[in-house]
Amino acid sequence: MWCQRLAWLLRGQRGSTGRRWPWLPRAPGPVLAAPARCHPTAPASPRCAWQLHQDHLELRYGSTVMRLDFVWLRDHCRSASCYNAKTNQRSLDTASVDLAIQPQAVRVDETTLFLTWPDGHVTRYGLEWLLKNSYEGQKQQVMHPRILWNAEIYQQAQVPSIDCRRFLETDEGLKEFLQNFLLYGIAFVENVTPTKEDTEILAERISIIRETIYGRMWYFTSDFSRGDTAYTKLALDRHTDTTYFQEPCGIQVFHCLKHEGTGGRTLLVDGFHAAEQVLRQAPEHFELLAKVPLKHEYVENVGGCHNHMIGVGPVLNVYPWNNELYLIRYNNYDRAVINTVPHDVVRRWYHAHRALTAELRRPDNELWVKLKPGKALFVDNWRVLHGREAFTGYRQLCGCYLTRDDVLNTARLLGLQA
Repeated sequence: MWCQRLAWLLRGQRGSTGRRWPWLPRAPGPVLAAPARCHPTAPASPRCAWQLHQDHLELRYGSTVMRLDFVWLRDHCRSASCYNAKTNQRSLDTASVDLAIQPQAVRVDETTLFLTWPDGHVTRYGLEWLLKNSYEGQKQQVMHPRILWNAEIYQQAQVPSIDCRRFLETDEGLKEFLQNFLLYGIAFVENVTPTKEDTEILAERISIIRETIYGRMWYFTSDFSRGDTAYTKLALDRHTDTTYFQEPCGIQVFHCLKHEGTGGRTLLVDGFHAAEQVLRQAPEHFELLAKVPLKHEYVENVGGCHNHMIGVGPVLNVYPWNNELYLIRYNNYDRAVINTVPHDVVRRWYHAHRALTAELRRPDNELWVKLKPGKALFVDNWRVLHGREAFTGYRQLCGCYLTRDDVLNTARLLGLQA
């Protein structure tokens, strides 16, 4: 193996295209010749093989083939002069990197890739780090592990509620709550004192409260004090909130403080589960819902409240590198005039929207919950749709919106993937 590598290096100095892997197609353009100051190395791990091209390094590690651009490799150097490990921030000025840069030497051992650049600077990368952080590695990873559910799946899982005191006073209780929330998009806290002030304390345990046009903490009754159907006794179809914000609110907290009457059950539907069914049955519908931007709008002129909010985005939002869904923006009440879709697309969009709506309205996807004083509900507004049945009598809820970044930050600090 040592002799083979030496022979390959010498051939590279004479301008040969070099040794190729039999399982890789021939790449367009010449392979970068290895310069004279490149030295033979110890045999690489049998799990690793590499090859230089004109503008990138092709590296096979395990079953993953990574194509790493030389500019990318120079830009992400983690040496002390390029990266501040204390602040976890880049020190290297990316604009100073020559866009035509090529390494003078490349070496790979059992665990590490070494690159020497024209100015003599040496960059070292752990192969595991590259596997995790390369584009090809990211395509194989899930950003947010989840359990998709319908009513039966969720009920059979018997996801426990967390006691309020354990939630507020122990990291174990908080971590269990957040794990349930991250997996299912909903979570409950029991034995909460039914006041707005105690609900606020509960919410602040995991996040900064997001103040919006509805205030910081809000009371929710059927007095039509706001220009929104929610402030009535009417039934509400499944929807996500604040679709008319450029960034919809991430988490919503509900706590029923009082209900003297009948009805009013809360409806919960896992929007990601419904979208997954659309993807399986009609991927062209999923693709259209993920690409076509729509406007959602909130116009309010009630009492002293005057607002005109517009949010723009597709119904389904996915990470482009792995097609993982991270946000559903679905609210038929607040969808504005469709004037962002050309004629030759709009009918296909309606077909796609109908397919998603049919899944969202399947009875077996509906989880009905009766909210009672003392039981607070946290809902992932980027994933889980909520609604309610009509009710009678006096019903008062309080709640708030939470900043998504802070909730996920809390989860990561407790060791959860978020």
